[in-house]
Amino acid sequence: MSDYKKLRVWRQAHALALNAHRVAMRIRGPQYASFRSQIIRAAMSVPANIVEGREQRSEAAFGRFLQIALASVSELEYHLIAARDIKAITGSDYLSLSSQVEAVRMMLHGLIQRLKSSKEAG
Repeated sequence: MSDYKKLRVWRQAHALALNAHRVAMRIRGPQYASFRSQIIRAAMSVPANIVEGREQRSEAAFGRFLQIALASVSELEYHLIAARDIKAITGSDYLSLSSQVEAVRMMLHGLIQRLKSSKEAG
């Protein structure tokens, strides 16, 4: 498989992970420690699964890791909604991150569809 750094979806997911980490680290209070951790873990899982999947020997296996990345981006979306609703993050941070979440989600769906189409054509 080719270099994951060349994948636009990985670059966008990496940027999302870094931005989510920055926002999560601004959440203060010991009562939010596990919440901060969950946001960071879900966010980091997205590009990590793209990387791991890209190293697989088949496109089908790559597709499975993309599905896991897609599930992680949905998990992150929920954590961001909850963080906004309990006022742990600002509305502007929520809007910025949720926009990135949606962009990564769309890119993952597109790549998954392309893999399915090439499998069906081949």
